[in-house]
Amino acid sequence: MAEPIIMPRQGQSVESCILTEWKVSVGDQVAEGDVLAVIETDKASFDLESTASGTVLALFWEAEDDVPVLANVAVVGNDGEDAEEFRPDNGSITSTLEPAPGGDAAVSVPQHKEVTSAGSSDRTATPVSTNAMATGGVSAGVSPRARKLAFRHGFDPETLEGTGPNGRVIQRDVEAVISGRPRLSASAVSKARDGLEPPIRGKGLAGMALASDMREPGAIEGANVKTVKGIRKLVAERMIQSIQTSAQLTLNAQFELTASQAYRKEREVSGRSKVSINDLIAYAQIQALGAHPELNAHFLGDRFAVFEKVHLGIAVDSPRGLMVPVVKDASDLSLEALSAEIKKLAIACREGTILPDALAGGSCTLTNLGMLGISTFTPVLNVPEVAILGVGGIELKPKRVESGEIEYAEFLPLSLTIDHQAVDGAPAARFLQTLVSQLETNPGQPLSIIDE
Repeated sequence: MAEPIIMPRQGQSVESCILTEWKVSVGDQVAEGDVLAVIETDKASFDLESTASGTVLALFWEAEDDVPVLANVAVVGNDGEDAEEFRPDNGSITSTLEPAPGGDAAVSVPQHKEVTSAGSSDRTATPVSTNAMATGGVSAGVSPRARKLAFRHGFDPETLEGTGPNGRVIQRDVEAVISGRPRLSASAVSKARDGLEPPIRGKGLAGMALASDMREPGAIEGANVKTVKGIRKLVAERMIQSIQTSAQLTLNAQFELTASQAYRKEREVSGRSKVSINDLIAYAQIQALGAHPELNAHFLGDRFAVFEKVHLGIAVDSPRGLMVPVVKDASDLSLEALSAEIKKLAIACREGTILPDALAGGSCTLTNLGMLGISTFTPVLNVPEVAILGVGGIELKPKRVESGEIEYAEFLPLSLTIDHQAVDGAPAARFLQTLVSQLETNPGQPLSIIDE
């Protein structure tokens, strides 16, 4: 009996997954538990396993499709069983994934007959162009000369914008395209009819394009062109959404490392667990957010949500790209517990085992590029959060001591980006003042100690 394979829900916050790669084809035999495909949530990758044994009867989605959770993605059953009743309404073209009924996987396209002689009536209507069909209009067609010339050079004249009467594609339109292309060898013409394009100049005699010169559309000479997909596509979409929907302003400050380094050494001497400078900054950021809760918030256009607890996002550079796992209820944790949780989440991101729910629900974010030698930078908001703190690299700078003499000390730059729609510059500056004071006077301690 045919059974549908559904897109599983990978966490409560996940509404869809990207199907990045099929591991099977229609007709393959699979057993329960076999991997059918690779899927991605926001930033984590998973195997989609079969929940049935039998023959793969249908694959309903293509690679890189964004598939809703709980939607049918495939059907497994016995040879000859009908899988159509399980097909989701996704509008996908199935010819590349499964044979159409009757064994013909291709869509029939009306053929065009050339005029055989002047006045001959042996001709059919010119096909309507794809663009015209998509817009609901009627194509002005392609002249016979233009069609023959385009066919001889291996491309479809229906894709051109015509300059003839009513937008008709005529000979000069085809010649304009040809003038920017090299001559094609016979084998290259065949490749061109398959959709490949020639370079500006081929490797053949007098620049003729050979079959080996033909490349995918959109290719750039001297460059390896790749499609933006998967995690990179998601990050790109979110970055542009962040810039377009928020008024981002970055404030820069710095703090002296002397007290923090002394505190770390004191912990080591006393046999307590090691903590990093980043751990101390994260802990101080949480304390400062408690004193300035307007930065521990989401801006939602007509609403402003201030969180009671800090859910700290930690930017992690993983092999699969930028990930931001969230330390939930971070304001309830001790420094030791916070350090351990940050390490655990970072390892899960780098090993690809992070759970989707761990990548959502942040109220403020911390990102650190100091280990890469960056001084100050402009962190991009993880909207709808209203603040993100960036940490740069250690710098040796002069400072004036009480005696009036100049000494050198290590400083760490901080870059705070805020959404100016929600937070003004002065409150953001006061947050940085509190943060710097905490790190320079009482690193690793609750903020209340300062107020006593």
